[in-house]
Amino acid sequence: MDRRQHRHAGRTAVAVGILLGLGAGATGCSGSRAAAEDVKGAGDPVRALYRAADALRDAGTSKATTSMEMATGGTRVTIRGKGVHDYRRRLGRLIVMLPEDPTGAAEHRPITELLAPGALFMKNRGAGVPADKWVRVETATLSDGNLVTGGATDPYTAAEVLRGAREAAFVGRTKVAGTAVRHYRGIADLGRASRYAAAGDRAALAAAAKGFATAQVPFDAYLDDQGRIRKLRQRFSFVNGRQKTSVEVASTLLLYGFGTPADVRLPPAADIYAGRIAEEGSGGGA
Repeated sequence: MDRRQHRHAGRTAVAVGILLGLGAGATGCSGSRAAAEDVKGAGDPVRALYRAADALRDAGTSKATTSMEMATGGTRVTIRGKGVHDYRRRLGRLIVMLPEDPTGAAEHRPITELLAPGALFMKNRGAGVPADKWVRVETATLSDGNLVTGGATDPYTAAEVLRGAREAAFVGRTKVAGTAVRHYRGIADLGRASRYAAAGDRAALAAAAKGFATAQVPFDAYLDDQGRIRKLRQRFSFVNGRQKTSVEVASTLLLYGFGTPADVRLPPAADIYAGRIAEEGSGGGA
């Protein structure tokens, strides 16, 4: 792949998936009550998956490692992230690493992303934004429901997607990073997930159900004996608006270090950039 192709792939990833956010902060379990009858009798795999988001909230906090692989037109790009998440406060912090260029030199500085109810904050965003300023994005404006928009899938939102599983199979027992887990495989429906999600996530997931090429999300989920996600791989498909080509996205999430301190603080208003952000691909820097 030549440099021009790689830079185009990187800009595609940025344009479609380098803003990360989360749609909401409600910590209540009204979704669980709303779907109780629907889930009843659906089988242990579906029940376990449905409760995965609640198990994360009960756990409080964890460390997270993310990997998002995008494929379009024969080009494959991987974006990686690492950080912490507080599931009760719905706040998270990720350091996101964009792909290197073909020579091995980094094209972008690491981007710091703060996840908050209804908003995403980014530092080192590029695109004409001063290095010492944050960019704030209202996640309600994102057509993918924040599932791929930051080069990472928010852990709690990813767990909420599992509420959309109508059927799932228990694959077997295995281990993830030395921890015993149960492996489940199935397909989640984003429309269904939006109906049963916590109040603040419903609109974002409903938008994702319309924004993706399909509302069906194949997944492999690995839950520990407390029902907490240890590994989750979800696959999304959408149409690149500019090239009208299909983009396949595989998002992999690893959660560990449950109970670790997660002191995430949002930037003050004075540190938030209020100017214009350059269009991707126009030489603006991202």
